Amino acid sequence: MYKIAKENLPALFQKIAAGQELYLPVQISGQTNFAAWTEDAKVDLDTLKTVKSPKDAFFPQSENLYTVKRDGKKLSVEPEALKEQDFVVFGMKACDIKGVEVLDKVFLADPVDTFYAARREHGIIVAMACHEPEETCFCKVFGVDCAEPVADVATWMVEGNLYWKALTEKGENLTKEVESLLENADASEEEKVEAEKTAIRNIVEKLPYSHLSLEGWNGEALNEKFNSELWEELYKPCLACGTCTFVCPTCQCYDIKDYDTGHGVQRYRCWDSCMYSDFTMMAHGNNRTSQMQRFRQRFMHKLVYFPANNDGMYSCVGCGRCVEKCPASLNIVKVIKSFQKQGGDK
Repeated sequence: MYKIAKENLPALFQKIAAGQELYLPVQISGQTNFAAWTEDAKVDLDTLKTVKSPKDAFFPQSENLYTVKRDGKKLSVEPEALKEQDFVVFGMKACDIKGVEVLDKVFLADPVDTFYAARREHGIIVAMACHEPEETCFCKVFGVDCAEPVADVATWMVEGNLYWKALTEKGENLTKEVESLLENADASEEEKVEAEKTAIRNIVEKLPYSHLSLEGWNGEALNEKFNSELWEELYKPCLACGTCTFVCPTCQCYDIKDYDTGHGVQRYRCWDSCMYSDFTMMAHGNNRTSQMQRFRQRFMHKLVYFPANNDGMYSCVGCGRCVEKCPASLNIVKVIKSFQKQGGDK
């Protein structure tokens, strides 16, 4: 295990960025999100959760797929180049890393999404343990240990030092690149890291949603949950704003659009939301014609459809962003608890 003083992190970032692109939490206009590092960037490693998850390092909010150019009556198609340069995503939390695992199940299954696969191949994740999990966090429910994130490199911030531990070959290679800036941590300092892990887990145990029960939610619960009358009551405050889907680390819905450049067409894809009335709109119309159906789809997918098709893995990681951001206080915790009450659970 290595360490580096917090005040020396700018030199570490500069060293990493000299060899590849670097993305990390940056505060812009009072909001912290993952962005490309620059020397004048206001890096913010203290904010527990960025507004949006860092999933767009691998699944961008918008990306070109190909361009069709027109020259008279002649058309030519130019596919967008796949990611070829290595890049580092620094400071990802354990819940967001679990979110990438969920995306892997979708985009790396046949047929493989080559754009996503190229980014995963070239992406290096430096994780950061959660120093002080918040009341909206419930990652433990989905088997996530925020005290010990699993990535290419795991880091912990303890008493003004960042402790660094490589976990994969990618992590080892990155460590060699920055080794001149790192110091070896001695046994007493490794004990401090272990104490930090214990302290984090103790906080998690006291959070209000950490012991939320998922009993009754699995791939076998389709008919029972789908046909429940509870959805008719739950959905009513929903504004169909799509905020929950845009801050979620695991939502993977996208639309494909064409843009007329005047001398051809650019085809691109961009994030979409199952909460929108025109989602999956086709020539004959839409399969889900009411907001109740769209609301139900979101939570059935997270808690029933996805685990049914992915060996029991849920499509929620307990990051709590939807708990924080929903303007109508509708979120996955409320849905789970409402079904518990319906079943007589307290």
